[in-house]
Amino acid sequence: MKTKLIKLNKMSASTKKTLHYKYLNRISYADALQIQQESHRAIKSDSANSPGYLYLLEHHPVITNGRFGNDDNYVLPVDAIEAKGVEVYSSDRGGDLTFHGPGQLVTYPILNLRELNLGVKAYIFSLEQVIIDLLADYAIESDRRNGYPGVWTNGQKIASIGVSIKNGITMHGSALNVSTDLNSFSLIVPCGISDVVVTSMQKVLGRDVEMDNVIRTYQNCFMNIFDLELSLENGLD
Repeated sequence: MKTKLIKLNKMSASTKKTLHYKYLNRISYADALQIQQESHRAIKSDSANSPGYLYLLEHHPVITNGRFGNDDNYVLPVDAIEAKGVEVYSSDRGGDLTFHGPGQLVTYPILNLRELNLGVKAYIFSLEQVIIDLLADYAIESDRRNGYPGVWTNGQKIASIGVSIKNGITMHGSALNVSTDLNSFSLIVPCGISDVVVTSMQKVLGRDVEMDNVIRTYQNCFMNIFDLELSLENGLD
């Protein structure tokens, strides 16, 4: 059953706001962060002429540590992790340690929450709902866990949420495990939760899952939940 969404101000199709959208394919964490920062500055300076941007992508293998991260949650020394070809990066997003890599759909909405009349809790709730609705489209039942932003299925974590908000404008976002190498999460205590088990759409379904199809479904769910249109600068039609 879908959780009832916190009420958003719905608009008619003719008055819906439009986000700039771009699919970045596979990109380093540092390059994606630079794109986010540039978009944040554009919105802050009112040069964007839009409530924001939406970037969908995959990352090269990287472990990021959020503002509330605990270094004790690295299972191996950082230099040993990097020797395995996994970058380690400190981030200003919320949350603890997480892994990003190929087969994981990472989404970075850079949104002016004031323009969208959204508070922080409603925004995070909405990000979770997009993924919950996406998974439902694949017949995967999922839900939230109180006090832990993200999405869970059968008690296992399938998606992480970590955001930062400055001047009412968001950065960072969500990471959904589609066909991710789950062994990479053994390098850390994911999200700082000692008993967490991480899963993926591929593992739950027991079959291959096409990333292109997941991206299209995410686009549709995002537009529906946030009541926005997407201007596809370089996306999947």
